[in-house]
Amino acid sequence: MKKLKTFFLRTYGCQMNELDSEIMKGLLERRGMQQVDDENNADLLLFNTCSIRDLAERKVMGKLGQLKGKKGRFIGVAGCMANSKKERLFKKLPDIDFVIGTNNISDLDQVLNEVLETGRPTLRVSDQFEEHLDYLIAKRDDPVKAFVSIIRGCDKFCTYCVVPYTRGKEVSRPLRDIVEECQKLVDKGYREITLLGQNVNSYGRDQPEWRVRFHDLLYYLDQIKGLFRIRFMTSHPVDIHVELMKAVRDLPSVCEFIHFPLQAGSNRILKKMHRMYTVEEYLEKVAQLRELVPHVALGTDIIVGFPTETEEEFQETYDKFQKIEYSVAFLFAYSARKGTPAFRWKDDVSEEEKKRRLQRLLKLYEEMAKADKEKMLGQEVEILVESKHQKKGYLKGRTRCWKKVIFSGPDQWVGSLQKVFLHGYSHQTFLGEIR
Repeated sequence: MKKLKTFFLRTYGCQMNELDSEIMKGLLERRGMQQVDDENNADLLLFNTCSIRDLAERKVMGKLGQLKGKKGRFIGVAGCMANSKKERLFKKLPDIDFVIGTNNISDLDQVLNEVLETGRPTLRVSDQFEEHLDYLIAKRDDPVKAFVSIIRGCDKFCTYCVVPYTRGKEVSRPLRDIVEECQKLVDKGYREITLLGQNVNSYGRDQPEWRVRFHDLLYYLDQIKGLFRIRFMTSHPVDIHVELMKAVRDLPSVCEFIHFPLQAGSNRILKKMHRMYTVEEYLEKVAQLRELVPHVALGTDIIVGFPTETEEEFQETYDKFQKIEYSVAFLFAYSARKGTPAFRWKDDVSEEEKKRRLQRLLKLYEEMAKADKEKMLGQEVEILVESKHQKKGYLKGRTRCWKKVIFSGPDQWVGSLQKVFLHGYSHQTFLGEIR
């Protein structure tokens, strides 16, 4: 059996995919393999893929299509495309050696052995998450911040989204395991943890006998000494309740930033998306959150050009976006995803109209972001120093509300909290100094 010595790993998509890649990297290194940056020097090429948007899939398919004549290298596809396309990937791209789903990454070592022994393409995809995944084996490059998975899958079934079909139903991770992993990370010097899930707010709902919900988990993690900051993503507005708002207000380690995706400002479109809330209910929760946590920063996702969206309904989204004043926004034109309910509907908003609406929203976001930065100038803010900057003598970090900051300071400050005065900005990054 051939011995694989080196691997090249490329990740597409969300933070959950990044964490899955860190776990696969740990599995491959335990196997005795070494990661390389140049794919031409790798025995194994592994692509951890995303299916959330058409563009993400086309990028992956284009890259894999360039790998014809692989010259003895092995090629594997993991991630959401593995779950959505399965054996069809072998038909489209015959040079692929194995396809491994999001719920099967713990089988990576076994799959590699099977491919090496038989020489035949191997498919390993399950709809159900395998709970024996060893998160502690994850090999992280960042020494200060770490992703920690608390729940996998999604039960919401928004009509445009492939995640419930590629990640399966919601499965919460035991509280004990999460606390243990976070404690070990802090013992190793990590100072910020980002809790991950397709919907973190659903944590514990699938295990009512635990009597532990997401806000309870935050209270447990806040007790870990040396854990400076806790972030979390992504949230679903339906499951954002007052208990979570109070946890953000009361727990010192929990950052005052909540990803609070609106998706659309029209009740008819929200219903067609199966978002399970109205604009009025959403705005009521935003108002309640801002009353309890006055300086909270909000993030959102917006989709424009959803099937049957009218100009008036887009204007409703535009107006709500302007009213709420988000700190962070991810804005997209709708793209139909095969296997979703929306795929069966006529995609009746033209590409030109989608682009026009998206550009209008992007322009507004740009104006709002500039005004937001102007308001922050002159403030002294707490920065977690994340790394050295490429410019000698400078450091990089973020505020509690996720704003990037560059300032001068010694290398030994990496991993510490510093008070930094903001005096300017360049693009999306603040410029600061210690006073």
